[in-house]
Amino acid sequence: MNKILVTGSLGQIGSELATALCKRYGANNVIMSDIREKRREDETAECKCVVLDVTNAKQIARIVHEEKITVIYHLAALLSATAENNPQLAWDININGLYNILEVARESNCAVFTPSSIGAFGLSTPHDNTPQDTIQRPNTMYGVTKVAGELLCDYYHKRFNVDTRGLRYPGIISYKTLPGGGTTDYAVEIYYEAIKQKKYTCFLKAGTYLDMMYMPDAINAAIDLMEADPAKLVHRNAFNVSALSFDPEEIAASIRKHIPEFFMDYNVDPIRQGIADSWPNFMDDSAAREEWGWKPEYNLDRVTEEMLKHLKEKLL
Repeated sequence: MNKILVTGSLGQIGSELATALCKRYGANNVIMSDIREKRREDETAECKCVVLDVTNAKQIARIVHEEKITVIYHLAALLSATAENNPQLAWDININGLYNILEVARESNCAVFTPSSIGAFGLSTPHDNTPQDTIQRPNTMYGVTKVAGELLCDYYHKRFNVDTRGLRYPGIISYKTLPGGGTTDYAVEIYYEAIKQKKYTCFLKAGTYLDMMYMPDAINAAIDLMEADPAKLVHRNAFNVSALSFDPEEIAASIRKHIPEFFMDYNVDPIRQGIADSWPNFMDDSAAREEWGWKPEYNLDRVTEEMLKHLKEKLL
């Protein structure tokens, strides 16, 4: 049985991934880690949680050695809008942290999952049906770190035979954890405000299409990829995975099917709008479907129904 370490495990994806891994492999086989201590109110799995700074290579090596780790899900990172506000810190965490993880994995023979993002693309990338292999010229520090991370993982696989794997995630929608500083966060915030205020002011303009995914699909994609037959993987570290593509007007219309009085207006944030305009409208994920059987389960209306149901239980 593999022993798994999850970095960034108190973040939006990490918290739910850790829970899913504990259910699948047993709490004794999963170690959560984050830069801060787990608090009682954190909605995460009941497995061991340790404090870990991924920019500290000695800390990583110690935990991997002491816990006999064989698989690392590396999720510690700054997201798009937060990274743009502090690009130096973003490079340190997103790239130096990943380098440390890969070095420890090389020395300890660990497999590594690292998520990339639609942020790895740029204005010159085809926006519709974005190919698996295409030009990547992002104009944000977040995007730069994601492209560099993809290349670094490829290098460690080819040069040192480290079993590296990864996905290009779209925006992630979840009711369990609050958004963490991403450009796609409006697609989570809008549900919270629909429940609390029955109105929402969107920071992206109408007609801004972005790839999105409901959290259960995102979690299943990561686990399925790590369980896939390595002999069938061609791309390994940066699979396009897509599930939903909508603009703010379409998600608002989906909400109005349940809350007819819901009202949305706009106050466009130029920084986040500029980031969104550089990202794909929807990606071609045929490589993931062909190489390891990727198939999402949720469409927009099903996501809306579940988000509103669970948020009502959480907020009211």
